[in-house]
Amino acid sequence: MDDDLTVLDTAYWWGVPSLFRCPVDPDPAACDIALVGVPHSSGNGSTERDQHLGPRAVRHVSAHNRRIHKAFGFSPWERCRINDLGDVPLPEGMDNEFCVERISTYFRRIADAGARPVAIGGDHGITGAIVQGIAGVGSRLTDGRPVALLHIDAHTDSYDLPHWNGAIKSAANWADYLVRQGNVDPGRSLQIGMRGNPRTLTWLQPSYDLGYEVIEMERYREIGLTATCDLIRDRIGDAPVYITFDLDSLDPSVAPAVSNLEAGVTGFTIDEANAMLRAVRGLNVVGGDVVCLLPTKDQPNNITAMVAAHVLFEIVALVAEARA
Repeated sequence: MDDDLTVLDTAYWWGVPSLFRCPVDPDPAACDIALVGVPHSSGNGSTERDQHLGPRAVRHVSAHNRRIHKAFGFSPWERCRINDLGDVPLPEGMDNEFCVERISTYFRRIADAGARPVAIGGDHGITGAIVQGIAGVGSRLTDGRPVALLHIDAHTDSYDLPHWNGAIKSAANWADYLVRQGNVDPGRSLQIGMRGNPRTLTWLQPSYDLGYEVIEMERYREIGLTATCDLIRDRIGDAPVYITFDLDSLDPSVAPAVSNLEAGVTGFTIDEANAMLRAVRGLNVVGGDVVCLLPTKDQPNNITAMVAAHVLFEIVALVAEARA
């Protein structure tokens, strides 16, 4: 009789909603890949703040994605020990700086245990908090090296700011301070998909000054998907790579419930996003995150949460192959 229930393993509306129906175990030493929710939304005070509800929304639908990876030809759930560690506890949720340090400490513990983290946020400030905890001098996960960043987003988040609406290490400047601190190697990193209506004509200059390779949407449309994927692989090379995927890089028709909609310029299709993520297949992918889901603005069928779960699944598969 119990065997008959296996047909429901990927029914998102059935069973206990852990991430991808993985075992729940807070001990990072008990897994190869640590799935973590980061319910943080105080790093981006300029838009709606319900991004802290993202992890719960993705847990609700993610069982649907507990499958084999057809393109890769394997099941990440069978290749590695993958557990849901739960959420980073953030009792000072409205105090961004307390949260950033708690997130960093939490992920440093994961890296020290030898696991590779894959996170669901949360606003984009979580990426700075995670990467400063797992990469650079003293990191077991990266052998003390900074990471190469594959940053897919509609915005650069690389502004040199004293604060963003009061948040010092914020969703607007994490790509800046991670370079200055030595956690990210900009010479190996790419920012892809920047689009929309910028506030100044020099909006990309901070990223250029830091040393990032920037492929804004106009350049992407000019050179095409294949050339973009080639640039990704060539630039990253043998560096440990961390993937951060902002859902607003996708067209609003694909992911309508995000915190910083850029509806005036066509965003990526999910097929384009898949191809760019898969460009790092075979490289040393040490972790990643998906950010900026706004569940309170989602459609009744949870389409944006489902898209977030899919992108998270792609990152899990890439990390699983690298880890194995």
